[in-house]
Amino acid sequence: MDDTYRFDDHKLIYHPRTVSRWMADEMIYPIYVELSPTGMCNHRCTFCGLDFMGYQRRSLDADLLCERLEEMGRLGVRSVLFAGEGEPFLHKHLARMIEHAHDSDMDTAVSTNGVLFGEDKALQTLKHLTWIRVSVDAGSPETYAHLHGCKPGDFHRVMDNLRSACLIKREQHLSCTIGVQLVLLPENRKEVGQLAAMVKDVGVDYLVVKPFSQHTQSNTHRYDDVHYGDLDDLQRELDPLCSDGFSAVVRERAIKSWDQGGSSSYKRCQALSFWSYIDAGGTVWGCSVHMTDDRFRYGNIKENTFEQIWTGSRREESMKFVQEQFDVSNCRINCRMDSINRYLWELKNPSEHVNFI
Repeated sequence: MDDTYRFDDHKLIYHPRTVSRWMADEMIYPIYVELSPTGMCNHRCTFCGLDFMGYQRRSLDADLLCERLEEMGRLGVRSVLFAGEGEPFLHKHLARMIEHAHDSDMDTAVSTNGVLFGEDKALQTLKHLTWIRVSVDAGSPETYAHLHGCKPGDFHRVMDNLRSACLIKREQHLSCTIGVQLVLLPENRKEVGQLAAMVKDVGVDYLVVKPFSQHTQSNTHRYDDVHYGDLDDLQRELDPLCSDGFSAVVRERAIKSWDQGGSSSYKRCQALSFWSYIDAGGTVWGCSVHMTDDRFRYGNIKENTFEQIWTGSRREESMKFVQEQFDVSNCRINCRMDSINRYLWELKNPSEHVNFI
């Protein structure tokens, strides 16, 4: 298994200067910001982690967001992911926002279900994207429709869109990485190999298989008792498909962590200085797991600049609360900042004999 993109680990090790400033208690701007262009979604996935947000019919104002994106790039934010509680391509100005983020010197990415990612959208966006990841989650139209809460025809549409995007990438010699993601569930376990073969044939760069992760606020509990066990056979099934142009990665560490019920080697969340989340209403949150909890709300980009929000008193109070009071056992298993937290905790709380390298 070639985990080139470090799906099962973290990338903070590539930012030693920023980490060094953080270690010296200097104020830093986030390396990465995730934002939700719209709250609306055209699917109702059985495993959705943000269902509690209610798929609200709200969207970020494109002109305002472009202004804030330019500011974030100027402040030193390095990357932006368009994802969130809705389907990004439902925002009619997504292509313009992606282009503006790219032109503001930030790496730019999209996480999508891919149904609306047709040839026109691919032509508009691929040249400005570092990567795009499409959630497919099944190897057949029937299972896909069941898991995504949609019509089976959407499966064929997504495959056609991926094929078209890969062709555009090749013809225009673009660098954008095109990937597919599958959340491993009892319903799709037998279709992983089938999906891998299909997307390799389509021309994507990778398939990543990750475990389900129960959001603490989700209204859905149908997968609470999912247990994966030994998945060596799954990786062995996928390995023959891997080549120089395609990789299939099973996130084994995250899967084992889920089966074990999670186990934090850190006592406090240290990662919130390095990332942030902006919802479809413009609210800036310290953590996407704790949206709706006012203690994690920093401000709103409709009311203040990003700089004012990041250096403001609400964020200062929130960070103090997290460091002094918040219990990390209340977080979801496999929080996306888990690996980063393990790394940062060890930096600030090293074991003995660290100088014997």
